[in-house]
Amino acid sequence: MARDDLYIAVPSSFRCPISLDVMKSPVSLCTGVTYDRASIQRWLDSGNNTCPATMQVLESKDLVPNRNLQRLIQIWLDSVARRQLDADSVRNSAAVPSQNQVKLLVKHLDINCFSSLTKIICFARESEENREFLAKMDGFFSKVLDFMRNAESGIKIVEQVVKILMLTKISDKKPLLETNCLSTILLVLQRGNSDSQIEAVRLLESIAVDGESKLKIGQKEGLVAELVKSLRKENPRLIEASLSFFIAITMPKRIKTVVIQYRIIPELKYLLSQPNTTISITEKALELLEELSTCKEGRVEIWHDSVLLGRIGETVLKVSSNATEHAVAILWSGCYLFRDRKAQEAVASSNGMTKLLLLMQSNCSPAVRQMSGDLVKVLGVNYKLCLSNYDTKTTHIMRC
Repeated sequence: MARDDLYIAVPSSFRCPISLDVMKSPVSLCTGVTYDRASIQRWLDSGNNTCPATMQVLESKDLVPNRNLQRLIQIWLDSVARRQLDADSVRNSAAVPSQNQVKLLVKHLDINCFSSLTKIICFARESEENREFLAKMDGFFSKVLDFMRNAESGIKIVEQVVKILMLTKISDKKPLLETNCLSTILLVLQRGNSDSQIEAVRLLESIAVDGESKLKIGQKEGLVAELVKSLRKENPRLIEASLSFFIAITMPKRIKTVVIQYRIIPELKYLLSQPNTTISITEKALELLEELSTCKEGRVEIWHDSVLLGRIGETVLKVSSNATEHAVAILWSGCYLFRDRKAQEAVASSNGMTKLLLLMQSNCSPAVRQMSGDLVKVLGVNYKLCLSNYDTKTTHIMRC
């Protein structure tokens, strides 16, 4: 077996005595000599009744598979494949591997395979065709999954695996919901670099496809708590990814309750209070608050926090049309739909009426205009009651 720059000697015992090629399916005759099955079968089918190597007359033409030799040949072939890959890497480490090279890389993946995973990532990033090739490759996902299940893989290896999973279009990622796999993703969130943390959050969102998967993720010990903590990190991309994840996962009421218990609403309040918060983060924070306000626990915490309601009101007509729509929906739910008195008082006292009147005259959507009109009606009544109470108290004081 030779290449232009790589010569590898073949052990003589691995060669077929007839074809002189490396045996693919070694079988032994009754004389004890081993041949490649295809070669010796042709010899026998030609009418010969002797052993080609010894010329002894055969007492039996039975072919007995030589399993031990076949195993040794396979080990040697695997070693050759690794040497060839190393040679290719030395020749051009920046080159994108071919499909055949990727097959070999996947076949020989083990716990010490950081460079191989890096090459697979390079291959996947090259084109959509390459990503589909990986997704359809037999045994690829199971190999990658083994790293996610193995706590001894190491953080650097797992970071690479998470990147590969996000790049490839594997249709069924449900095995990643296994406890060991979720624990590995949690490890990346706790100890990985910022880019890996973002990929891990996006991976979680990609596997949260139905109620069952969302519950499994939400009930994994430590996972929600770590994601809530990520909202305080100084990385807008990580914050945005985490908010997108929470928006995707909080549809079931049980998950809303879990997320609220981990004090996510104060974190959203913090994000809305920061002057350098991006438009996208503000929009997602408001969207998540709107979703959380659909359960009792969320309504109580949001509507009874006058500072938070003030922050929500401040975003109206100030950030974007999407932010305005989410903010108005939250205020409408509390003040008009559920007629919460504390929410009404908080909005009325924060100059909410003026903004709502302006909003009704703007080019907002019909739905926002309708909600604004409803709010003006209910807040107008509440505002008049406040004035009436104030006038009564004033008159009483003057009389005294």
